[in-house]
Amino acid sequence: MVHVYNCHPFSSQQIVQVEKEPGLVCCGGGAIFVVATGGCKVEAYNLEVEGCPLICRFSTMGAVRSIQHSKIGDYLVTIEEKNNATYLRAYTNWRYQAEEKARVGVRLLGHLLGGASVWGGVQMEIIEIPLSERPIAVSCCPVRGDLLVGSENTLVLFTLRQHNQQNLENQSLQSSWPNTRQRCGQSQAQSSSSSQNLSVLDFERSVILHLPKITPKQVALCDTYVAVQGELEVLILKLDETSEPQTLEEPLDTNNAEYLEDQADFLVVPRHQELLGDRAKDCDISVSIEKTGLEEGGQYALSYVLFRHFSPEFFQGCSVDEMQLHSLQLYPLFTGNQSVSPDEATCVFCFFSLPTMGYLYSLKGGVELLSAYQYPEKVLEAALTDHLLHVITKSALQCFTVRCAALAARIEDPYIDTTMKACPPCSLEVCALRMQLFIGLRSMCVYGRHVILLSAADAETSEETERSTQRRGLELKEHNMLTGIFLVVGIDPATTPALESLLSRPLLSRRWTMSSTKESSAAGHGWNLYVVDTVPPFTLYQEMVEYSQRYAETNPQAQSLRHLLSEAHLLLRAALLHASDQQQTGPGGPADHRTDRQVLEEALRENCAQLGDSFSRGGQKECHLALPYYRMSGLSLTEVMSRNRPFPGSPSSYGPGFLFYLKHFLLEDSEQTLSQEAADEVIDIFSQSEHLMLVSVCTSPCMINVSPARTLQILQNLEDSVGVSVSLTITMATMMLRLGDLQQYTQLMERHAEMLLVYGFIEEPRLLLYGGCANQHGRVYPTALTRQMANSQPGLLVAAMVALHENSKVKLEEADHIFKELGCESSLQVDFWEAMLMASSNDAVIQELLFRLASVYIDRLTNTKSEKHTAPKRKSLKSADDLINSCSHYGALYPWLILLSPTDITSSQHLEALHKLQAFPAAAVCLWDFCPKFSLQEVKCMLTWVKMTDFSIQEYSTSLL
Repeated sequence: MVHVYNCHPFSSQQIVQVEKEPGLVCCGGGAIFVVATGGCKVEAYNLEVEGCPLICRFSTMGAVRSIQHSKIGDYLVTIEEKNNATYLRAYTNWRYQAEEKARVGVRLLGHLLGGASVWGGVQMEIIEIPLSERPIAVSCCPVRGDLLVGSENTLVLFTLRQHNQQNLENQSLQSSWPNTRQRCGQSQAQSSSSSQNLSVLDFERSVILHLPKITPKQVALCDTYVAVQGELEVLILKLDETSEPQTLEEPLDTNNAEYLEDQADFLVVPRHQELLGDRAKDCDISVSIEKTGLEEGGQYALSYVLFRHFSPEFFQGCSVDEMQLHSLQLYPLFTGNQSVSPDEATCVFCFFSLPTMGYLYSLKGGVELLSAYQYPEKVLEAALTDHLLHVITKSALQCFTVRCAALAARIEDPYIDTTMKACPPCSLEVCALRMQLFIGLRSMCVYGRHVILLSAADAETSEETERSTQRRGLELKEHNMLTGIFLVVGIDPATTPALESLLSRPLLSRRWTMSSTKESSAAGHGWNLYVVDTVPPFTLYQEMVEYSQRYAETNPQAQSLRHLLSEAHLLLRAALLHASDQQQTGPGGPADHRTDRQVLEEALRENCAQLGDSFSRGGQKECHLALPYYRMSGLSLTEVMSRNRPFPGSPSSYGPGFLFYLKHFLLEDSEQTLSQEAADEVIDIFSQSEHLMLVSVCTSPCMINVSPARTLQILQNLEDSVGVSVSLTITMATMMLRLGDLQQYTQLMERHAEMLLVYGFIEEPRLLLYGGCANQHGRVYPTALTRQMANSQPGLLVAAMVALHENSKVKLEEADHIFKELGCESSLQVDFWEAMLMASSNDAVIQELLFRLASVYIDRLTNTKSEKHTAPKRKSLKSADDLINSCSHYGALYPWLILLSPTDITSSQHLEALHKLQAFPAAAVCLWDFCPKFSLQEVKCMLTWVKMTDFSIQEYSTSLL
């Protein structure tokens, strides 16, 4: 399906003042090249100056039958005819023919001219390229400047070479095509350059491909991709360098040959085929490589990329004679973020067309059909650009949107098609824009934003066509009447040749026929060469947005509105591919000093907000796209809520897309904090739409300003409707805590057993902790409930943190940070480590905890008399006896404990630390037991060394034994 929108893709048009009727037209390098009908002269006009003034004109060596311009190297290549022979020639330095009577050098391929004739002054060169077969089609590579020539059943590839005066004598032509990646700089018009910087272009025959079953009508070349088009088939190959020889020649199947010979008297119509990727090698077109002897021992790997064949009955609306492919094009697309090489295209597209259907494929990174264009009438030619497809019919120029930017965006940004970013799909239906009417269009070519059209009115006007039809009808009536007269008298004109010849002449209508012939001869031929400028993508985007307001006013949920906004989005992405960072006078006037990229990025954010609005009110199928588009818009949650409020008196409520966005926003840790009014509105939204999400919503960090009394009432109503749950009870206790009602808080926390409360924290971890912002290294922080539990229920807090760690809800470092924020690193944190040692089964975590606990116990013993040492504020949750009885990492006390002097122990807490340290059978006590001369401080240093060497305590202790 093709959508049609009344948008204006064209801004202006002008007529190029050409003296003679153009026969061939091509463009490139900022110029239009015109070849007069049947002439041997090329005229170049400046396309980028108002009025298109003449740059230069030069004569060719034969009648030009085809002409192409190469962006790389700025040269022209022609297929010419002279004396019934066909030649292939390249014209370099053509711009210097602006000077009258400028010299021209003529040479053969590979024979460079030397001396002052070349290096002393710039002159145009004509390079004769000899071929063994007659050239039919030619194409220039837009990436490397190489040349592909199609002959009957043969493709010949010529590599562009660049020579300067320094390496002219030492040049080496023994290099392969894939190794050549020099970008030949484009010559500047009438510029003076030194002989050292002057370069001469030449070509080298690199590869010859034989295709015995296809005759090229058109060829295309882009980087390593080679495309050939027959009447009804398209074959795309990829030619890569390889160190291993590859044999593609297949032996002739004698049975198949005999079958074809038997079927020679029958008309065989091949069926329609589309083979993509590796399946394309199953086509019946075999390709072989002929070595030219200049490969320096290198080999080429030839792979099939795409094959498509159309059967005559597959295409309707045209006669069999009109059923032919045209407009073959390989189009590279470069992006600003070239990850591999700035000279390597990010994407390569292939386009070809039938009279009423066009096809756009993506080749790089997997072959895929992006779009199929159904034309309203028979199309003569088509040309692909970054953001538009231009087609011409006999009487109109029309534009279609393309999906090149959608594919390039996905290659450039890996976060697209996630919850972070989005982009309209490559399979989005295309749309047709307003057409521009012309008379008698013949051909078209495109350069940048310029579309060059050649029109020529038919010699026979519409009035004369009608008269001719009437004349033929009158002649038929006269013939039938005279034949009837002869039959009445008994004479059959069919048996008498002389009488039949007489009846074939117009007799009664001779005067009418003579008058018609006189009028026809008086009629003249008319032709024009137009340059039509298209509007910039940003201007077309603005018109599409304005056009979309009509749909938004009548039906905000219309599919056409969403499609039009998606088209506008892709236009902006196409413009961003080539946006500059230079300052400009933006839409705000002279005081607006934003760059092109800044203007486009701001427009993209606005478009993402509009797409988010569209998907937020849409159905369930695509409602999830509201989340990434709103994120890309940069809107705050409050702004998104204001854009999605139902209109007063409207029966519709919040859309599923907005609820999806709101749910994900609240479930993630964000730095935004809602006001009390906005937070209360969020509570109201979920209480009406998804009341089971209220607990998760209340624990979101951005809901810190929610009204606790109002929220508590809503939670109590929820409890009355769905019943009592642990997480709901803890959430209500949190609201009581915020209200300062400790008595009600205690009653709610005592409603469930401690183990059930732990399960409630596992179900909703944000009741205890919440994540920080990204610029704070992703740390977590304790909630008000956590601080209250640290004072009133420390055992429950430690048990909950252990459960969160074991269920992968919190990391060990994050838990340590929580206890440091609580100011409990000397008490609750140690209790947490001891509890973790009892519960964990992870060897790495156990080793880390053993080192930490041994260090803590030694610190408590060595700092018994230190004034700086701060003793634990309270008694440990687990005594040494508890740990010995419940944890396998603690064992019986060692007998040397009684030999210590009682004066070394100053308190029960130090005694407890000593007991826990001595209960470590695999800890540093082993060092002390076998090496009594070491002090505790020295033992601690040994522990640090052991940890740095990645040994476990058990391994080090065993080595001492």
